[in-house]
Amino acid sequence: MSYEGGCFCGKIRMSYSGEPNAHVLCHCLDCRKISGSTYSNNLVVPENNFKVISGTPKTISKVADTGKTITSHFCGDCGTTLYRDGASFPNAVIIKSGILDDPEFPNKNIPKGELFASERVKWIAPIDGAAQMSGMP
Repeated sequence: MSYEGGCFCGKIRMSYSGEPNAHVLCHCLDCRKISGSTYSNNLVVPENNFKVISGTPKTISKVADTGKTITSHFCGDCGTTLYRDGASFPNAVIIKSGILDDPEFPNKNIPKGELFASERVKWIAPIDGAAQMSGMP
């Protein structure tokens, strides 16, 4: 199975194939800021199954709450954060699931875990059956 997606303005396109290593929400402050929301919905895929089809993302790196460097890849024109990579997830890419073309993807694919669950905003309920982790796995 193969999935495609891209940024808001359409200048950067990417795809991944196969099954993700993980599908998790993250409630850490970095993910709130990078998503502009109360959490991020992430697919962790093997880097060999991921490719940028067109366009060249810009990057910004920082030391995350874990103490490891993480790099965000985003569109320099519209600002959409597309994916992240770094030492916390070696040989993997963390795709922001909201960039996928299939509007039904979130309804058909429920995250299996929640990272930094203790930082979840109080008015969002935990996902039934999802592993609740206080930090990174």
